[in-house]
Amino acid sequence: MIQEAKRECRGTWYLPAGRMEPGETIVEAMQREVKEEAGLLCEPVTLLSVEERGASWIRFVFLARPTGGVLKTSKDADSESLQAGWYPRVSLPTPLRAHDVLHLVELGAKFCQQAMHPLILPQELPCSVVCQRLVTTFTTVQSVWVLVGTVGTPHLPITACGFTPMEQRGGIKVAILRLLQECLTLHSLAVETKGLLGLQHLGRDHVDGVCLNVLVTVAFRNPGIQDEPPKIRGENYFWWKVLEEDLQKLLLYKLQESSVIPLSR
Repeated sequence: MIQEAKRECRGTWYLPAGRMEPGETIVEAMQREVKEEAGLLCEPVTLLSVEERGASWIRFVFLARPTGGVLKTSKDADSESLQAGWYPRVSLPTPLRAHDVLHLVELGAKFCQQAMHPLILPQELPCSVVCQRLVTTFTTVQSVWVLVGTVGTPHLPITACGFTPMEQRGGIKVAILRLLQECLTLHSLAVETKGLLGLQHLGRDHVDGVCLNVLVTVAFRNPGIQDEPPKIRGENYFWWKVLEEDLQKLLLYKLQESSVIPLSR
């Protein structure tokens, strides 16, 4: 935990955190903030969760391990923080800057005890906008289908986050529903965003977008006996039936065990 130095929250305690700077990767930003605020060098273990409030505010939460440096003491106080310290998670220092860190601390402890998903770190690949690449699935007892776009080379659908007030309030789920409305009759369907399979970002060369790989499920609200996915409207999309056994097992595992990075608001 670090003790804040900023005037508006001076003296309160929080996890090391901060804004990214131009030209940084997500991991580089995390490592810089930990060094500035806690005095420690660290390596990321995995993304723990991603929080978003539309395209203009996205927070990446990491589980990391210290690899060096010296823990910051009150003698080292500066504009970044007053000091840092290790605390048992059941007796964190007070007052806290905000209580949102309590859930994150518990999430990290839970992951250390039993990993909820594979170790996943951002892929350093360029992206020019804030967008989602959708792995949209429909499943029956024996089969899995994935929604595929047909414009150009067949591909997983991509939808960009908008900056309208409505899309900022609704977050990325609004952008997902906007895309699915193009090809599906949603009033008879239940759409659920399960979480993230991964993400890509680079940050260099004035390219500062991020692409979130989002796992989405589509199901009939009144399923009955449905052996086929919902009918597609138009010609821009189709349902691809997954026949490769290993891929089908992987998708079913991700869906049934929620083996994805949590995505929350």
